[in-house]
Amino acid sequence: MSRAPHFAVVRTPAGLSFRFRPRALVVAAACLAVALGTGVLLIGSGDFPMSPADVVATLLGQGTPADSLIVNEIRLPRVAAALSVGAALGLAGAIFQSLTRNPLGSPDILGFTQGAASGVLAVIVLTGGGTAAVAAGAAGGGLLTGLVVLAVAGRHGAHGQRLILVGIGVAAILTGVNSYLLTKAEITEAARAVLWLTGSLDGRDWADTAPVLVALAVLGPLVMVGCGRALRMLEMGDDAAHGLGVPIERVRLVMLGAAVLLTSLAAAAAGPVAFVALTAPQLARRLTRTTGPNLLPAMCMGAALLVAADWVAQRAFTGHQLPVGVVTGLLGGGYLVWLLVTQRKTGRI
Repeated sequence: MSRAPHFAVVRTPAGLSFRFRPRALVVAAACLAVALGTGVLLIGSGDFPMSPADVVATLLGQGTPADSLIVNEIRLPRVAAALSVGAALGLAGAIFQSLTRNPLGSPDILGFTQGAASGVLAVIVLTGGGTAAVAAGAAGGGLLTGLVVLAVAGRHGAHGQRLILVGIGVAAILTGVNSYLLTKAEITEAARAVLWLTGSLDGRDWADTAPVLVALAVLGPLVMVGCGRALRMLEMGDDAAHGLGVPIERVRLVMLGAAVLLTSLAAAAAGPVAFVALTAPQLARRLTRTTGPNLLPAMCMGAALLVAADWVAQRAFTGHQLPVGVVTGLLGGGYLVWLLVTQRKTGRI
């Protein structure tokens, strides 16, 4: 059960004051440590194993040329992609769940992931575009889907059950569109598209990761510092938020836009990796034991979940690697069933 949050206050010499929740910071730091530690283990594993100490030394520029090639050029881009994509999905999921006030509010369920997939499939199937075109297609598809969902839900329906129901319907339509696009593709392009749709980090480089890192660097502070308090107020209801002076429509549009863009760019980098955006915010909230969006803990939890899932994907079966989307789908699907059962028992669905 969530408890009332305990805030600590820090005052700067300039007269500014900041409130924060110590437990939330501890949870975020712990998740970040797990994510980075798992990333170091992942970099050090493979056909050319390295100890964690050697990996850290190489990352600090103290390794041999051979170690530097393996770590910095081959393995680090994949781990960076896992960390950044997981963080983006965790943050986006926390925003969606806060706006909908429902633990089922996730880009996987609301149709935004499918919209990004439609944009990427259109680029791959129709133009055979490269990395930049794929990223643009994902962002365009996700943003267009967001506009459609908002238009159908209506100005006053961009939250709660109506947004979820509209999103489910749009997701079903886009799933059919994606299947049709696959039937129109050449065999080589179809194989490339199917692998992307599974969700995979194989062969990822800095060009794939850079857009997600830039989005996190720009949107992360905007969401957490600029709109975090307003988002907490919105969870109390529109009337209460309006009474506290929150510009409801503007905040909601900014947060939805940020979440859709984060989801789209994450999909462009690694494919529509399932259920990370659904599970990360809920796990973070249970660890912090507080209400509210828990944006920073959810972001760090998402990074930890995805890099851990990639470690399992590479090590679960000797001599064979699974796409990371298969692992997150298996684990997240089980979590979704458990969540639906608990929601039904409490009478929420």
